[in-house]
Amino acid sequence: MKTIFLHGLGQTAHDWKEVIERTSLYDADCPELFSLSEGEVTYSHILEGLEKRYADTPEPLFICGLSLGAILALDYTIRHNDKVASLILIGVQYKVPSLLIDFQNLLFRCMPSKTFENMGISKKDMIKLSHSMRSLDFSDKLKDVTCPVVILCGEKDNANIKASKMLKELLPQAELHIIPEAGHEINKCAPDAIAGIVNTHHQPYNIRR
Repeated sequence: MKTIFLHGLGQTAHDWKEVIERTSLYDADCPELFSLSEGEVTYSHILEGLEKRYADTPEPLFICGLSLGAILALDYTIRHNDKVASLILIGVQYKVPSLLIDFQNLLFRCMPSKTFENMGISKKDMIKLSHSMRSLDFSDKLKDVTCPVVILCGEKDNANIKASKMLKELLPQAELHIIPEAGHEINKCAPDAIAGIVNTHHQPYNIRR
């Protein structure tokens, strides 16, 4: 079964390296999300690129995403529930708070353009991408997620811990793990925690099938 790791906003695929090194996976894929977008970099274009990338994958997918990657993983599963065997969602929002996006974009505007070079995206595109996520709300579609779900959130991730707990209540099959002393980027600050859960929950076949 193919395992997909989706990075967060402000990250690259390389940020999953330490997690993957601690797992026993034989088929892992870490796409550079911004490069999936054809044309201007927007959320919908990245999602379309993700759908094309795995359109011909015959086996069920095990998807692990953080932040932007977790939102994409959740959205992809709602749209293609039959293709997803299991989910790990880290620092996720199922209803993107517009005020948080606006504040984030304000910070981006104040940052020098050079800061974005190593992320594979320009400052202008980062702001555009962030703004394109402003109206995302999956509240009415969560019933379409029927696969096993593990939700992770850092103890210090104040922006996402409330949403993580609420999502746990909205998905009856979900497990919630709060990672002690961790912030938002758990793949960087606590890779062992993610790897342990991946090794525990990764199965050759989805047990619900």
